[in-house]
Amino acid sequence: MLQAIRIGLGKVPESRLIALGTRPADDSHWLARLLKSAAYSQAHAARPDDPPFWLRTIRRANPSVDHLPSLKARIQAEIVDAHNDPDALASFKALRLNLGVADVDRAVLFDAAAGKRAEGLPEPKPSRGGYVLGVDLGTSAAMSAAAAYHRSGWLDAVAVSPEQPDLRRRGPADGVGGLYEKMRNRGELVIAGGHVSDVRRLLSEALTRWGKPAAIVADRWRAAELRQHLDALRLPTAQLVVRGQGYKDGGEDVRQFRAAVLGGHVRPAESLLLTAAMSESRVTVDPAGNAKLAKGSEGGRRVRARDDAAAAAILAVATGYREWHTGPTKRRQLRSALVG
Repeated sequence: MLQAIRIGLGKVPESRLIALGTRPADDSHWLARLLKSAAYSQAHAARPDDPPFWLRTIRRANPSVDHLPSLKARIQAEIVDAHNDPDALASFKALRLNLGVADVDRAVLFDAAAGKRAEGLPEPKPSRGGYVLGVDLGTSAAMSAAAAYHRSGWLDAVAVSPEQPDLRRRGPADGVGGLYEKMRNRGELVIAGGHVSDVRRLLSEALTRWGKPAAIVADRWRAAELRQHLDALRLPTAQLVVRGQGYKDGGEDVRQFRAAVLGGHVRPAESLLLTAAMSESRVTVDPAGNAKLAKGSEGGRRVRARDDAAAAAILAVATGYREWHTGPTKRRQLRSALVG
């Protein structure tokens, strides 16, 4: 459509192109280029580092807000939703603050601003024991990862990768260069197992680093094998919580994880493993609005992405958040009647 309009400009004397729209997320977008090259351009947008809910920030993107009471009331209502809903927050930033909307939606686990806020919180001292351990077991040459989440908000992770193929070949094949070697040098990635990651080594690493967990959470995949390793390490399998990865359990876990991050209940350790896994993770959303962690190439996820530590972190944080930071829910009394 844009090209058709441009071609038509020369056919009508003194014709002009007027483009009105929301600021694009990509500087290579035609509207972004037009804002820089047009004879006249006008843009109203907040800056990325502006506090999103301040009136001064809102005025930058909405200069008429003080003159239109209905608009101001509507924005205030959207602020309430944005405080409680990550999707509403993303929409508020993109549309109300004009921070940029992509032509193609990438459903990320949480946005960069939420990640920066979590990383900027004071990191509590690691505590031994009493934490929730999330475990994600990989297949064949994939990593297996474990994440520890404590009541204080402290979150850390470790991963185990098999010996074959070695990291020098694995990194370029996965499209991350020398990232895995950097993780190994930092002690965040352990090499153990031949062609399959060593699950018992992963659990032993978790016990050595963080002590005995209060609970262990894993998905149903390879749950029986995980129980066998827990028995060998003399960890009670009664502590094991098994979660599904569909929209029911997985959707609830993603929702609780996001709430914990946005509520300031997650304070991640300085971890290249966690940062890389979170940046690779994507979610898929069903028609009811439930989001679960994407697998394969779902949701724009890279097929070779290694987000195992993110999967383990979601399991650990969601379980701990439900236990420690959400109020008790009242159970509705069920009544039954027999009609003859």
